[in-house]
Amino acid sequence: MVLYIAIVIFIISPFFPATENPHWFFRTPDFIRLQSIVIQIALLVLFLIFESPLTVFSWVLLVALVGAIIYQIEKVFKYSSLYPREKPNFPSDGSVSILAGNVLQDNTQYDLLKAEIEQYDPDLVLTMESDKKWEEGLSEIENIYSHTVKIPLDNYYGMHLYSKIELINIEVNYHVEEDVPSIFFEYPLSEHQTIFFACLHPAPPSPTENETSKERDAELMIVGKKIRKLDKPVVVCGDMNDVVWSRTTRLFKKMTAMIDPRIGRGFFPTYHAGYWLMRFPLDHLFHTKDLFVKKMVRTKNFGSDHFAMYYEIHHKNGKKPKTKGNLNGDEEEEVEEKIEEGK
Repeated sequence: MVLYIAIVIFIISPFFPATENPHWFFRTPDFIRLQSIVIQIALLVLFLIFESPLTVFSWVLLVALVGAIIYQIEKVFKYSSLYPREKPNFPSDGSVSILAGNVLQDNTQYDLLKAEIEQYDPDLVLTMESDKKWEEGLSEIENIYSHTVKIPLDNYYGMHLYSKIELINIEVNYHVEEDVPSIFFEYPLSEHQTIFFACLHPAPPSPTENETSKERDAELMIVGKKIRKLDKPVVVCGDMNDVVWSRTTRLFKKMTAMIDPRIGRGFFPTYHAGYWLMRFPLDHLFHTKDLFVKKMVRTKNFGSDHFAMYYEIHHKNGKKPKTKGNLNGDEEEEVEEKIEEGK
């Protein structure tokens, strides 16, 4: 009986996100797809071992469980290292590197993050959940990263940006929630070429924060609409508090014609750094197709509940940007609905 109940739960729950209910309870199965696939396969093996003889009900359960497994694998497979991809080896006319990480506000192991920064030597450093203590703890790196954007907050949504060179058109935005910032800026790749960056850390749907994903979804859609109006290379990065196979993230990528460098490289789960069995890919970078990521590395644990990510981003020589993907009427309406519901 217990085995039957567990099988029914793992047949039904993977389809909860398809209801598009924004409540955290219905969004959670999206986060745990990798773990639930493993559990489903284990349940399948146990069922085949202990269920004898197979009745009509047994066959119904068996077929439904296999179908749920296939459904989930189809969702995540392209982000595994088994998925075929073209090696990013294009002619480049300029590059920028960024190390981005959620530092965990209560974490005080500043030296461990500084060691990662020293090892990778990125052009840009982005920290999230950074408060005044983190600002002071990282002050030493300002000898090299002298151009900064500092938003020290003690609500777990502070953000700091450090750059070796001067940035252009810096904006600090509060698109949806008055205490959850984002940073927009342009990085001068050359005298005639800049890359637009949007650094985000929207609040997640959870029992302890936002009850629904409406606020997070709205921020992604607002940023997506801005990107569609741009005519330049674009990078979006940060702790998105969402998985890449979710409906909202897929819609964001489609509306902006952006791609995920994770495809074919691996899942790169960044949260939770302390529990390897419960890790999800929540920290992302998306870019327009005129860019490519030559190097992508997950850092060592530096005391946070997230790992940081290092990216080396190149501009394809002579390639023009495309920032407006093709949406049908229903999708355009969905974008507007998500923005309206999140405000």
